[in-house]
Amino acid sequence: MSYEVFARKYRPQTFDDLVGQAHVSRTLKNAVAQNRLAHAYLFVGPRGIGKTSTARILAKSLNCIKGPTITPCGECDNCREIAAGNSLDVIEIDGASNNSVEDVRQLRENVRYAPAKGRYKIYLIDEVHMLSPAAFNALLKTLEEPPGHVKFIFATTEPQKVLPTILSRCQRFDLHRIPANLIAKHLQFIAEKEKITLEPAAAHAIARGAEGGLRDAESMLDQLVAFCGEKISENDVLNVFGFTSEQTVVDLTRRILRGETPDAIDLLHQQSESGKDMMRLMSDLIAYLRDLLVFKAKPDALKEDVEPDVQKSLTAHAELITTDRLLDLIDQFAAAEGRMKWAPNKKLHFEVAIIRAIQTLGQATLDEVIEKLGELRDGGEIKPMAQTAGVTGYSKVAERVESDQPDPNQLWQQALAKIPAKSFLRTLTELVRPIGIEGRNFLLGHAPAETSKIETLASANNRRQLETLLSEASGRDWSVKFVAKDGIRPSTADAATPAESFKDDPLIQQAIELFNAEIKT
Repeated sequence: MSYEVFARKYRPQTFDDLVGQAHVSRTLKNAVAQNRLAHAYLFVGPRGIGKTSTARILAKSLNCIKGPTITPCGECDNCREIAAGNSLDVIEIDGASNNSVEDVRQLRENVRYAPAKGRYKIYLIDEVHMLSPAAFNALLKTLEEPPGHVKFIFATTEPQKVLPTILSRCQRFDLHRIPANLIAKHLQFIAEKEKITLEPAAAHAIARGAEGGLRDAESMLDQLVAFCGEKISENDVLNVFGFTSEQTVVDLTRRILRGETPDAIDLLHQQSESGKDMMRLMSDLIAYLRDLLVFKAKPDALKEDVEPDVQKSLTAHAELITTDRLLDLIDQFAAAEGRMKWAPNKKLHFEVAIIRAIQTLGQATLDEVIEKLGELRDGGEIKPMAQTAGVTGYSKVAERVESDQPDPNQLWQQALAKIPAKSFLRTLTELVRPIGIEGRNFLLGHAPAETSKIETLASANNRRQLETLLSEASGRDWSVKFVAKDGIRPSTADAATPAESFKDDPLIQQAIELFNAEIKT
C-alpha cells in the first residue's frame, strides 16, 4: 500500500473531529438533528482550515445509511465512498477548471436525475469564486429552487469574488484560522499515533509557522519526520524551515524596549548569519508587539494563545513601554516590513528600523510638547526637556554603553538636593531607591505594594523633571524606569500623603484662593 500523508490520513471524519471550528460544527449538527437543512451552503476561509473536510462530513451526515445523522457511521458504502471521493451521489467539482457556462449547463441537466444510492445528490464545488460571471448567472435559477433531492455545497477562499446574487442564496459559514495551541495539540495527537517523539516546543514552533492552517502544519510535520526520523526537536523545526525561535523574538523586543541598540543589532546579525529569513523575523516581531499591545489592553485575552513563558515575558515588557509608544512602534515596523518586501538588502532596512525605533522611544511625543506649551501659556516655570541622543552609528552607541557608568546612589543624591521639600516630586522620590543603570536607563526600584502610588505620582512631567535633574548632575541623558522590587521600603515610614505634601505648593495655594476652595483628606 502506498504511503498516505498525514493531511489525508488524519482528515476529520465527523463534526467532533473538526479542529478550531466549534461554531460551524455546532450549527450544522443542530441543523441536521432538527431537519432544518438548507439547499445551499457556502464555506469561507483561508487554506487548510477544513472547508472541504466540513463539506464531506456534512455530505456523509446526509447520505449515511443511518442518516440524516450528526454522527455518520463511516462504515457503510455511502460513507466510505464519500470519504474516498468516489461517490456517485456526491459530485466534487473543481471550480477552477470547470468554470464555463457549458459546465454549468451540464450540471443543470444532471440535477434532474435522482441519486443513485444515497438520500441526496450533493454537488460540492471547490474554489467556487473561479466560476465566470456568465456561469454564475446560469446557475442562479437552479441554485435558488433546486429539486428536493439536490444540495449544493460551495467552498472558497475569496468570497468577495462571488456574485452577491449567489451569496444571497446560500447559508454562509466563515471558518476561522485555527489557534496555535489547538494546532500544537493536534500535532501531538498525530505524533502519539505515529509513535513519534515531538517536543512541545517543536509542536508550538510548527503551529506558529503554519499561521492558522492545520493542513500546512500536518505537511510540515510530515516533512520533519522524513528529515529527523522519530524524534523532533525545536531546533530541527527552526533549521528546516528557517523559523526564528520565540525566545529570540522576546530577546530582540526586550533589547529594543530598553534602548540597547548594539545588543539588538548583534542579535539581528546572528539571525542573519544563521540563514534566518529576515521577512519572517520582522513578521514575528510585529506579531509579538501586537500580542504585547493586546496584553496591555486586556491581560486575559491571550491566555489560550500563548505559552506560559511568553505570558511572563509579556508581563515584564508591558512595564517598559506605554500604549501610545507601542502603537508608534508597531506602525514603524509595519512600514519597514512594507519596504523590505521589495528591497534586495532586507537586513539593511531591518537595522534602520531597529535604530529608528530605539531613537523614537527616547524622544518627546507631540502630547508631551503640547503639555509643555500649556504650562508655558499658563505662566509656569518651564524646565528644559532632556535631549535625546541621536544614534548616528554603531560606534557612538557602543562608546556610550561601554563607558564607565557613574555611581547611581551619588547621582541620585545630587538630584534630590535640587528638589523642593514639598512637592509631588519629593513624595515620589521618598518611595523609590536607585537600583542600577542599564545603558541610558536609570532604574528606580520601589516596593511592589507601592505600585499604585508610583503610577499616580510618576506622571510624564515628574519623570521628565527627574531626567532633567539627573542630566544636570551628570552631564548625560537619562531615561527613568520604575521597577517593582522586593525588599525596598520608603525612606519615611509614615510618608506624607499626596494631599499633605502638595497643599503648600504655591500653585495650589493660588488655586485655593482663586476658587475659595479647601483640601479635604
